[in-house]
Amino acid sequence: MIVAVLRSRLAAIRELGEEGSISLFFAVISVGLLLVMGLLVDGGGALNASNRAESLASEAARTAGQQLDPAQAIQGTAITIDPEAAQGAAEDYLAGAGVQGEVQISDDGQTMTVTVHDTYHTYFAQLLGKTTISVTGSATAHLQTQAGD
Repeated sequence: MIVAVLRSRLAAIRELGEEGSISLFFAVISVGLLLVMGLLVDGGGALNASNRAESLASEAARTAGQQLDPAQAIQGTAITIDPEAAQGAAEDYLAGAGVQGEVQISDDGQTMTVTVHDTYHTYFAQLLGKTTISVTGSATAHLQTQAGD
């Protein structure tokens, strides 16, 4: 009984000339869903990589800020960072994290700015020819010599 009903429905659809229209609909919807899923996966991954770059820049700037110039600090003339030691410490931190970056130290030795460059390797965007997304993070640390400075 059910088979006979299905056959009659199939015959009616064939008479209307809509054979395969549902297959086309599902093919178009599937491609659309894959594009949305790809956007979510690769967009989220790039955002995560950007947040990681910001975090690494912040930690590298903090590491640079801990490299005080002992000669000036012991004499009590000033509390500033040792520019060479700060540069080296920040670059070592970035190298340990496997990223590239630049370190800038202000002339007064009170401010360190670190910029990190990293890449996110895409999954779905590779199908469109985009294999990587470049991300950048930046952070600045200020040397605090007294509470409230």
